[in-house]
Amino acid sequence: MPVPPHAFGSWLFVPGDDPKKLNKALESNADVVIFDLEDAVSAGRKDIARSLTFDALSRTSRPARYVRVNDLASGYTAKDVEDTIAGKPDGYVLPKCEGPHDIETLAEMIRRHGVSPLPRILGICTETVRGVRNLMRMDWEHPMLVGLAWGGEDLQANLGARSNRSAGGGYASPFALARDLMLFAARDANVLAIDAVYTDFRNELGLTQETEAAKALGFDGKMAIHPGQIGPIHNALKPDQTEREWAAKVVALLEASETGVAQLDGEMLDRPHLKLAEQILARS
Repeated sequence: MPVPPHAFGSWLFVPGDDPKKLNKALESNADVVIFDLEDAVSAGRKDIARSLTFDALSRTSRPARYVRVNDLASGYTAKDVEDTIAGKPDGYVLPKCEGPHDIETLAEMIRRHGVSPLPRILGICTETVRGVRNLMRMDWEHPMLVGLAWGGEDLQANLGARSNRSAGGGYASPFALARDLMLFAARDANVLAIDAVYTDFRNELGLTQETEAAKALGFDGKMAIHPGQIGPIHNALKPDQTEREWAAKVVALLEASETGVAQLDGEMLDRPHLKLAEQILARS
């Protein structure tokens, strides 16, 4: 899978119209900061958010910098790009993305400004019922697409659901289905799969457990809404010693094998195991 030139484990949202929070986010340990022009900004403060976001983009920072534009139906998207593109963001986040046609619409808005290199696009593709249905009906590949992400809050509203989680704290079945379909679509498109935010930002144990579960399924990163969530996300995504030792043994055995297969502790190993082991070592 082609990966971006920046780390991608943690993606921190920050309101684009709050200078104090913008500064704090840029100084955080997040891999990616997402300047939010959409849900976190009221209609009357969109211009202010664009201006402050452009100023923030002009600063040197360790995290990669993405901009979440307003959805295509809002009528704000082109202006969001126009007012921030000169700041050379690493990418744009497209909410309520319902298919590769939406990705291409945003891509064209970006290309018309003639910037190089082109910013990448992260599509949040489960916020509408139509978006979820299209995950298995369409080929999501696009040359500017870096990854797909999912979220349950907007989908909950679109479904009219009273909650997106079950009594046990896990996602209710429609939302777990949306997450799983997004993961399949991302892997089919050969792009990153980014897990949703954990909204109870004071619950570190819950965040850690959810991130570990996402890692076990194959997710590459997780979105966050508070700088305090970054450390637990990084710790949960990092392969532990047992995983690293297993991966090192698998690589060594299969590289030494003349047949492309090997055995480790009674388990047959072949190319899929090698691929997984290499991914674990790369993440380490």
